[in-house]
Amino acid sequence: MYLGDYIVIDHQVGPFEFACESVSTGTTFTARIDEDKREIFSHHAFPDEHPHACRFLRPDGCLLRCTIHHDSPVQCKFYRCAIMRIMDPDGNPLGMVTGTLNLHSDDTVLRAIWNNAEKSIPESVPDVEERRQVYLTERGYRVE
Repeated sequence: MYLGDYIVIDHQVGPFEFACESVSTGTTFTARIDEDKREIFSHHAFPDEHPHACRFLRPDGCLLRCTIHHDSPVQCKFYRCAIMRIMDPDGNPLGMVTGTLNLHSDDTVLRAIWNNAEKSIPESVPDVEERRQVYLTERGYRVE
């Protein structure tokens, strides 16, 4: 399944408002495009090129943004696409960590450091995200 398979747009209610259904729960909801994301929502190339992606995702620079963050259904709030973006000291992107605490990076040095962080700071630690962020920062990485 793709996240786009979990939200169905029934019909458009207004210029930036849609009647939707959360497929996994069968609940209906109204999705209103966040005011600060209406400009990027107006561009339809991404959803046209990625039919299985959520219809409310849009590129914003090098990031994908949820344009209905305020009204997004429960499963979206738990999904948490990216919780950390990791860069070198000059700000060059090296990888990201998703809400499942998985590192996505081709950088072998960063992967080795992340593996050590996983051993030193297990997921069972209540503040695992913050502690791993500090761990990376102490080793010279910029983390946002």
